[in-house]
Amino acid sequence: MSERTIRIGTRGSPLALAQAREVASRLHATHPDLQTERSVIKTTGDRVTDRPLAEIGGKGLFCKEIEAALLDGEIDCAVHSMKDMETHLPDGLIIAAILPREDPRDAFLSEKADGPDTLPDGAVVGTTSLRRQAQLLNRRPDLSVVTFRGNVDTRLAKLAAGDVDATILAMAGLNRLERTGVPATPLEPEVLLPAAAQGAIGIEIRTDDIAMRTTLAQLNHRPSAVCVNAERALLAALDGTCNTPIGALATLAEDGRLRLRGMVAMPDGSRRQDGERVIAVSDAETAALDLGDELRLALGGAFPR
Repeated sequence: MSERTIRIGTRGSPLALAQAREVASRLHATHPDLQTERSVIKTTGDRVTDRPLAEIGGKGLFCKEIEAALLDGEIDCAVHSMKDMETHLPDGLIIAAILPREDPRDAFLSEKADGPDTLPDGAVVGTTSLRRQAQLLNRRPDLSVVTFRGNVDTRLAKLAAGDVDATILAMAGLNRLERTGVPATPLEPEVLLPAAAQGAIGIEIRTDDIAMRTTLAQLNHRPSAVCVNAERALLAALDGTCNTPIGALATLAEDGRLRLRGMVAMPDGSRRQDGERVIAVSDAETAALDLGDELRLALGGAFPR
């Protein structure tokens, strides 16, 4: 890294590039003397688009090539959607900053209904998320859920073409891409609990890069980081993978306490267990472990792996 230039590693999707631009903008605002350059890295998750992530190795496939470039010193930091990150990072890497979180909710998109409950009987919903699939089928077992991969614009095009009756995307992605004209209805967590860390952008660096850690310190948004870390602790406690339908959402109350909600289900929606804790922020990790044990024990031998 030269003294005034930071090399930012990112995927090449429109959403990933928008997130990298946001990081660059915040860096320029806090350090006007810095320059940034973007390095686009194609990941396995970007190359293989015809199969569910669970079949090809999990959500870490959106990160591993970028992390390899970071470890090799080809880039100085990596910008990720935190929901794509494994709970255990490679040795030598840390998340140095989490930006202010966007809307963590899921968005329901359809020309035929304004939510899952008003879809016609037997309607086809496109998604590759087992979390979304399990919650939808638990609520509406008559629905047909089909594989539906691709970036935001690809999936919107498939929806417009009538390939499915509805799909579900992250509100954060639609907002960051300014897709205000699409028929999107935010789904409250009581209807569909979002993925752990959904809507959050994380910046990953090498553990020993003290200069980058110092530079990024001003970008870290502590309330977002507290909530995201609690959700990821719950995910880790449940040993969550792409084969495990898990939802998690942490929110901070006005009194400073943390509300952590969690959900685990069978992929076919036949069983679902929810739980929550309201605790002091300092107790978040302990509460996440405790809630994870509760959810796992509630499903017993049926807990998906």
